[in-house]
Amino acid sequence: MLMDPLGDAMSNLKNNENVGNSKVMIKPASKLTSKVLDVMHVQGYIGKYQTMEDGRGGKIEVKLIGKINKCGVIRPRLSVGKNNYENYEKRFLPARNFGILVVSTSLGVMTHDEAREKGVGGKLLAYVY
Repeated sequence: MLMDPLGDAMSNLKNNENVGNSKVMIKPASKLTSKVLDVMHVQGYIGKYQTMEDGRGGKIEVKLIGKINKCGVIRPRLSVGKNNYENYEKRFLPARNFGILVVSTSLGVMTHDEAREKGVGGKLLAYVY
């Protein structure tokens, strides 16, 4: 049974990337999943994606480009202050300046580097490297 759409989407991306598929279908589509995919697309981890409505929650077709080594959600959603990103970088990313943490802030969903530059804290959603 589906409990966490973002978690299912991230594991689906990772599994299809490991197998070597060029496309993956994520079901159901959600606004949060789309925003996280936007961040991943801008950072160059995935190619283009498109949302399709199928009458059952929608689906997202994502083009994979072979750049994801590992990705996943951060559960529970940890709160992070504007000055504490380095602690979570050490915890979830393998090396300094390698990979991204996806953060939900009051200014929208963005990477931890963008949030640090803008001086905002938020909730950690996912990591990708």
